Amino acid sequence: MHVFWFLLLTMAVVVAAVTLAVVGGGGSAVLQDVEPERLTDPLPTNRPVGRADVESLRLPMAVRGYRMTDVDEALGRLGAELAERDAHIAELESALAGAQATAVNGPDLFKRPGEPPAAGEGPQDGEGGR
Repeated sequence: MHVFWFLLLTMAVVVAAVTLAVVGGGGSAVLQDVEPERLTDPLPTNRPVGRADVESLRLPMAVRGYRMTDVDEALGRLGAELAERDAHIAELESALAGAQATAVNGPDLFKRPGEPPAAGEGPQDGEGGR
């Protein structure tokens, strides 16, 4: 019977302490308003994004994961730079293909002046081949 009274008294003390802590929190709020965490190291704006920039990028956490605006901004920037690089690569490949086509169909740059055409080659413009 003593154990019952001890447990009842202990439970009453705990309930009273929790009630005082919640209700009588004083003049200040229980939880302070905190500024939301923001992206502190954004991607560089004055130069192209490099591999090290992407590896060091740390997106701040929010209540349900990452902040959508920060993730959207980072992914948008990376997508735009990748599209720009793809366009530049396509331009360079096109220029290379044009240069290779000119080299194949153009004059033989390794032939010495006055040297006769190699076997299998016909006379070219300006050469005597009547």
